[in-house]
Amino acid sequence: MSPDPDEIENNAERRRWMSILARADAAEIAARLQAMPPPPPHRRLRGPETGLVMVRGRAGGDGAPFNLGEMTVTRCAVRLEDGTVGHGYVAGRDARQAELAALLDALMQDAARRPALEATVIAPLEAAQAERRAGSARRAAATRVEFFTMTQMR
Repeated sequence: MSPDPDEIENNAERRRWMSILARADAAEIAARLQAMPPPPPHRRLRGPETGLVMVRGRAGGDGAPFNLGEMTVTRCAVRLEDGTVGHGYVAGRDARQAELAALLDALMQDAARRPALEATVIAPLEAAQAERRAGSARRAAATRVEFFTMTQMR
């Protein structure tokens, strides 16, 4: 049985917003949520809990996998009144970020709420993260040395 194309697309979208929420800090998420109506009541199913996960790497990107080391991760799961469950996993120890990520995951699963949340919370966070990456790339590019050019100068 082949997977449902709609389910595949929904999973890809969910991975995208979860990735954005995992990289945003709690203050950024909370500030964006201020522009939205208050979220519906929810209760914690799990956590927030902080623990360790093993980070694995590969030699050369495609070689044999090896254990690189441990990383601190905080997770949380919440349930909305309508039964929708959201999960949040974030690097580090920020319990508030994990809970906000879980709450937004649950809210984003509702097709009626998704467009407003996407426009007010997710898209601006994604744009801010892209700008930070671009700024970092510009700073790194400014220090780049063209060794071929240096050999031609002799």
